[in-house]
Amino acid sequence: MSKRPTLLQHFRSFAYQNNIREFDKALEYFAVFGGTGWDVDTSKSVEALIEEKVLRNYEPIHKSMTRYTHNNPVYHMLLSIVALGVNHEHDAFKKAKIGRDKGEEAMDYLEKKSLLKFDLSVEKPLKDSDGKSDRLLFELPFMRFWFAVISPHYKSISEGDFSEFTQKWHILRDNFSILLSNQLVLDLVKQTVAKKFADDPIVSIGSYYDKHVQIEILAKRKSGKMLAGECKYSKEAAKINMLNSLKEKCQKAELNIADYVLFSKNGFSTEFEQMKDTDITLLSHAHLASLLDNLSEDDLLVYTNKKY
Repeated sequence: MSKRPTLLQHFRSFAYQNNIREFDKALEYFAVFGGTGWDVDTSKSVEALIEEKVLRNYEPIHKSMTRYTHNNPVYHMLLSIVALGVNHEHDAFKKAKIGRDKGEEAMDYLEKKSLLKFDLSVEKPLKDSDGKSDRLLFELPFMRFWFAVISPHYKSISEGDFSEFTQKWHILRDNFSILLSNQLVLDLVKQTVAKKFADDPIVSIGSYYDKHVQIEILAKRKSGKMLAGECKYSKEAAKINMLNSLKEKCQKAELNIADYVLFSKNGFSTEFEQMKDTDITLLSHAHLASLLDNLSEDDLLVYTNKKY
């Protein structure tokens, strides 16, 4: 396996290996087992597989984790804090009640070990005082799952009591894959607008954040023109206020945006469908599902860790 495959490469490999072609099902299982190289039997529920593969094998998996963390309590604490959604460096240090120097030393180590990666804002705020510390993401979905709901409850799990885990997972599971979906939407955006911007391609894509504004998608093209976007996962079709809200955030951040892209899992209202604006791209679940098109053996990554 190459040193650091992209999330999309991991996702396509996972779907091909386990013969999953339906996007939502692939994402549901990938959010837990992604990056392990394990075979996953999707005739069993995610919860059944977690007990079978993870909880019942806690000790050997924990032992393998110590190769990365050396049982360092600061590393474990920071990893769990980030896994549970506090994903900006200084916010994580504050939550962990550790100093900046000690925290940055730990984060540098965790990044070096490919547990975490820095997700820098595509643009810096105009005022330095509005800057926010770096955002952090997990490299592999399984590591995020482990440090979100397994590691914090290691005492009871090691004793064969899974009740604490079950309670926590019940709270998190319904929205646990949204972060991964947002990351995959970035790949979708790159693919979707590649033809449209063939003469002025995207050179960087990620998110934008400062102390006041968070924009899920921000891309910069070769010319310097920018594209901004947002994602929505509610059961209702997105309404025009989604676009208006995004434009307001871009104005607040003083970003000069040339184009907008909106992803709504369940489509868009008739207001959107009637729009003829060429600077707005609308993406829905059907588009996102195309990321699993044309899977083949060439997508298969080789993992060298122990299989469960």
